[in-house]
Amino acid sequence: MSNSRNDKIMPLMGHLRELRNVLIKCAIALAITTTISFAFATQILQFLIAPYGSILETIDPTENITTYFRVALVSGAVLAMPLLIYFIWSFIAPGLEAKEKRYVRYVVPGATFLFLLGVAFAWGLMLPAAIGFLSTFAPTIFKTNWRAAAYIPFVTSLLFWIGVAFELPLVIFFMAKLKIVTARKLLNWWRFAVVGAAIVAAVITPTVDPFNMALVMAPLVLLYFLSIALAKLA
Repeated sequence: MSNSRNDKIMPLMGHLRELRNVLIKCAIALAITTTISFAFATQILQFLIAPYGSILETIDPTENITTYFRVALVSGAVLAMPLLIYFIWSFIAPGLEAKEKRYVRYVVPGATFLFLLGVAFAWGLMLPAAIGFLSTFAPTIFKTNWRAAAYIPFVTSLLFWIGVAFELPLVIFFMAKLKIVTARKLLNWWRFAVVGAAIVAAVITPTVDPFNMALVMAPLVLLYFLSIALAKLA
């Protein structure tokens, strides 16, 4: 009885140790890329402020340094994304069959490409539209003079989470390959997907106006239906 119980516990403990090692590797990779990003935080900040076209205000004594650290951390997460995906996949891969492991060669480059595509989409289309709308809303009543503590989290959150959202088709494709989901099930769940997209859009966008929520929600819904098509192919 005791031996049988140990046989069941040991594999679980082994998986937990592997998970701990993966998390440590992810933390080390993130620490290295964040340190590198911190050296270029000034240039990154100037790049992020460019769509606004003006210098940001700071009010709190620590607002300057916390903004620097936030930019460095988010930039580090973007740089570390390929490594993070690889480490997580290396933890999952041993539990897959040989024919399923063949797709590992597509995971890291595919996920990285889709993440960067999402960031580029948010930067080129969504961010200018959002900033243009927010900065010119009721100009006879409000004077636009944004704080760094509000602007930088808005921009970095939008870029990062849209980049993550663009990886949805790849995730769904592999879930379909593993027979976890099917195109028919996903199509039947489209109403829940629209509601979920609305919730995610409300969380990502710091404003409650329908314009900015629609900017985030629309690509999320389109990505979901694209995922259905990829699931059908899978």
